[in-house]
Amino acid sequence: MINRHSTTAHAAYHDLQRSLLDASISSMRGTPTRVVRNHKTYWYDSYRIGTDVRKTYIGEETPELLDRLNRLKSLRQDSDDQRKQRTRLIRILRAEGFQGVDAATGSLLSALASAGVFRLGGTVVGTHAFRLYEGVLGVQYRFDEMAQTGDIDIASFEQLSLALDDVVAPPLQQVLGEFSFAPVPSLKGNKIWRWRQTRNDLMVEFLTPSFQEDEGIRPLAALGVDAQSLHHLNYLIADPIKAVVVYRSGVLVQIPRPERFAIHKLIVADRRRKGDDSLKAEKDRLQASFLINVLAEDRPDELWEAYQEARDIGPKWCARLDATLDRLPHIRTTLERLA
Repeated sequence: MINRHSTTAHAAYHDLQRSLLDASISSMRGTPTRVVRNHKTYWYDSYRIGTDVRKTYIGEETPELLDRLNRLKSLRQDSDDQRKQRTRLIRILRAEGFQGVDAATGSLLSALASAGVFRLGGTVVGTHAFRLYEGVLGVQYRFDEMAQTGDIDIASFEQLSLALDDVVAPPLQQVLGEFSFAPVPSLKGNKIWRWRQTRNDLMVEFLTPSFQEDEGIRPLAALGVDAQSLHHLNYLIADPIKAVVVYRSGVLVQIPRPERFAIHKLIVADRRRKGDDSLKAEKDRLQASFLINVLAEDRPDELWEAYQEARDIGPKWCARLDATLDRLPHIRTTLERLA
């Protein structure tokens, strides 16, 4: 049985998302500038500071982005009204039972967004991403499905981070320091990819896909941090989507597509077999099962395409998928019925 939010809540969420996307354009300081690199088109906000011309990355060209750029003048004129409207929409979502996030997590995600982390390719992964599918899919979670780790995991592609030719401001070390996070020493010398809050065990970790046999530490130039490289992550964060954190007047972040998140959870669950990892594997299976049941009903084509893409990558991926699905025969049946 899938519990769903009301049509009012679903409409309010998408109005809030649209308003935040509009606001990301209306806050531009200068003139939109088009840049083509490696057969891809990116847009920047170009403005002068003294005699210098600065460029701030806006996003990769899409029809939606072009439409907003074409409406830049009107978006700027309506910005104050839209800010008030976002506050009203948040009140509606809270009244409709949206879970939102705690103040500590919300304020940190807001600060990371303001610094440009999600604008510059950062993607929230893990349980915090799972929570945000509440709004994306318009579904309600039970208490046991909302269980979460305090850790915030942010992933990005190394090459994308290098290609954007822009950096977060202020530096993430400063942002995290203001929230009492200290770098966690690693065996890799001065390469830091994890920060722990000194007053509790909350962690922020940066990740990037591994395209080599080993899972080493790689730089993320745009974010100004190093990241732990992991297998299978490239599949998860390909073509991410925008989502809204229900906090204050809303925070716009980036998360994986729900169908990729679900299939990725099936894969990584098989990698976690011992000790504490076995408990994480159980959570992986629960999250995958929940999303697959929803997506099989609401977005069957996208789910089937994501499943087939993972299987087409190679026999090792198939083996991990099959090992997890052997433990979830009802989910295997659900996926096979999509064919």
